[in-house]
Amino acid sequence: MKSSKPVIIGYDAISALGIDLDGQWQRALRGESGIGPLSRFPLTHDFPVRIAGQLADIDHLPYPFLSARHQASWSSPVFKYSMLSVARALERSGLEISPELAPRVAVTYSSAIGGLDAVLHADRRLQAENKLPPPYANPNSCINMVGGKIAILTGAQGPIVSPITACATGLTSMITGAMFLAQDRADVAICGAVDFALVEPIVAGFYTMNGVYNPKDGQEEEAPQAASRPFSLNRRGFVLSEGAGAVILASRKFAESHGLPFSTELAGWGMTSDAHHFVAPYFQTIKKCMQDAIEDAGISPADIAAINGHAASTRVGDKVEYDALRALFGNSMPPVSANKSLIGHAMGASSVIESIFAIQGMKEDVLLPTINYLPDPEIEIDCVANTKRQLPQEYVLKNSFGFGGCNSCAVLKRVN
Repeated sequence: MKSSKPVIIGYDAISALGIDLDGQWQRALRGESGIGPLSRFPLTHDFPVRIAGQLADIDHLPYPFLSARHQASWSSPVFKYSMLSVARALERSGLEISPELAPRVAVTYSSAIGGLDAVLHADRRLQAENKLPPPYANPNSCINMVGGKIAILTGAQGPIVSPITACATGLTSMITGAMFLAQDRADVAICGAVDFALVEPIVAGFYTMNGVYNPKDGQEEEAPQAASRPFSLNRRGFVLSEGAGAVILASRKFAESHGLPFSTELAGWGMTSDAHHFVAPYFQTIKKCMQDAIEDAGISPADIAAINGHAASTRVGDKVEYDALRALFGNSMPPVSANKSLIGHAMGASSVIESIFAIQGMKEDVLLPTINYLPDPEIEIDCVANTKRQLPQEYVLKNSFGFGGCNSCAVLKRVN
């Protein structure tokens, strides 16, 4: 009997490693970092955050939705980068959304932060120049407008929602798309997330929360590329980044009947709420989320070949994730790859970009390195330190945890 689980027919990502997926992948395999100086806005001499993972400009690319007129109205970068990721994911899939197919195509693409930059710009203009906001200021700030613009771009007319689970948003989008397919409300789901959080008050706010990378007092200045170090003894918080990623899910029946190739299945998923603390992760519910995903896939922990960790580089978060993994897998914990060491933390987009890296790794039997690693005696983990590793993988567990206690985990399965 064939599996009824959804399959992944196309994907694309844009990260601090570059705008071309193949180029990003090659840089990741080499263990290169996408982190550099923060230049998204002018820095005062005392601004506390100086590094970030920024995306390169895409205005030179030949896509019709990136016209100057379009960008003048939809000024927040969340729109052009999300639409680019979707357009390229659809190209990779070979799917053309015809009027006949459109009512059965769902959109769950979302964002954790959305277009707050547009609201901030309008407010500053209002205060400084007494000019009313431009007519597109409010639409730019609506998080669900990201999915709306993607629906307009693609013609998708099925269910459309914008799931928001903070840093887990991208993976939650994929899980929500899988739900629509399982309920036979759609044949295809356009999933993913985008975030451009490098806006002054957001960046500074993460600093005052003691979440973003903060060097030790008196420590010599480090290279930006060395700052993101998940599971490492000297981890000092996450490096804030930008990013976008799209994953096209389809029912296996639809993919096969339309001749759409696929190599990966979303075999199982789990979602839990910590109900504990607004930012600190909770051991019990994180463990249950991972366990639920594995059980939903109909396998045991022993079947998992590798783990793509959430691994944000925070002292508390990395330790709790490790504790939950140790409790679930015991002394047989699989190797754990922490992609944020390479690309930083792209907020809601991070989990979909990392899922794409995991999918690519499954296809090529390789695990990406976790760079900048210094062993922590309290975290006895095989984190694929510093260099890539060849490893066949039938099942991979992807973890993602967000503020508010929003946990999403998924099991990816290689099917051919």
